[in-house]
Amino acid sequence: MKKYILYLFAMAIGLVGLSSCSEEASEEEEYANWKNRNEQFLASLANDSLKQSNWQRIKLFSLDPNTEGAASDYIYVKKISNGEGTEMPIYTDSVRVVYRGRLIPSKSYPKGFIFDSTVFGEYSVKTAYTKRQAVSNTILGYATALQNMHKGDYWRVYIPSELGYGTSDYSTIPGYSVLVFDLTLLDFSPVGEAMKPWR
Repeated sequence: MKKYILYLFAMAIGLVGLSSCSEEASEEEEYANWKNRNEQFLASLANDSLKQSNWQRIKLFSLDPNTEGAASDYIYVKKISNGEGTEMPIYTDSVRVVYRGRLIPSKSYPKGFIFDSTVFGEYSVKTAYTKRQAVSNTILGYATALQNMHKGDYWRVYIPSELGYGTSDYSTIPGYSVLVFDLTLLDFSPVGEAMKPWR
């Protein structure tokens, strides 16, 4: 009987080990050649975005806009709808936004793994909750987008890893990831000024 119990115990440990290995293998497969895949995605985006009228390439806010840079010096923006505002936030402002951040498509996530969001289900400002952020406390690519948006603008923003989280893993985001944000700017205010309550 003791031999039988020891045998079952050994089998259980083996199954746990196999389960752990298969989960690791699955994650490795999900992000296999991730750096290369993201570099190819960015290169394709850099080429294709310039050919479409509702796309814009915007250089990192801290670089000279009058000189040509590398593909990773820019964010790539698809303007989905325009707001009615005329002013734009600056680096020291606070903003109120609705957003969804995801990775590029992968095996298990054909639309890209969602790593952060204020939206449940379909992207809609009407059903989302809002988030207040300081522009200066966001990643470089995101801050660049915000400083070029007007109130009410809804953009899809593609951010190279160099303007995102770089080469290291960050939470659920693997290193070298191009970040894709659906982003709507609802309001903004300067330092020291209270933002109006959102309806």
